[in-house]
Amino acid sequence: MLLTKARQPVLMSLTAADLMTRNVVSIPETATLHEAVALMIDRGFSGAPVINEAGRPVGVLTQSDVLAHDRNKMEYAQPVPEFYRRADLRDATGEDVAGFQVKAVDRTRVRDVMTPVVFSLRPHAPARLVIEEMLNLHVHRIFVVDDDGVLIGVIGTTDILRRLLD
Repeated sequence: MLLTKARQPVLMSLTAADLMTRNVVSIPETATLHEAVALMIDRGFSGAPVINEAGRPVGVLTQSDVLAHDRNKMEYAQPVPEFYRRADLRDATGEDVAGFQVKAVDRTRVRDVMTPVVFSLRPHAPARLVIEEMLNLHVHRIFVVDDDGVLIGVIGTTDILRRLLD
């Protein structure tokens, strides 16, 4: 079904508050990249807002950010420490334990990988402005913040499409 002229005014009479998803799942800027990726995978998100301690958005972390980081990250195999090579280690049954690996823990913080740009609107912004901003900025999501700049919602392209079906 194509968007008819009768349905268009309904969408255009809405505000950012009407379109936004509330109770936004956000990522603290101090979280590790590993924690953030786990959250995004578990929740099925392609991106999430990154907030500071005050709850204000400071950026966004997307799948593209994670892929770019992974592509640019140099990782070298760590040698097994000599202690493990010389140790006479046995498991609970008395069998020799062999094949140790040393895992390099990635301590990269979200703030070091995120896109440090925040596109936001106030809750009273008209739907037309929301859509125009998303198109002009070439973004898939835009944040909704209160008068103190605290994140209160997010509008994704799916939120807009969902309202077209109402």
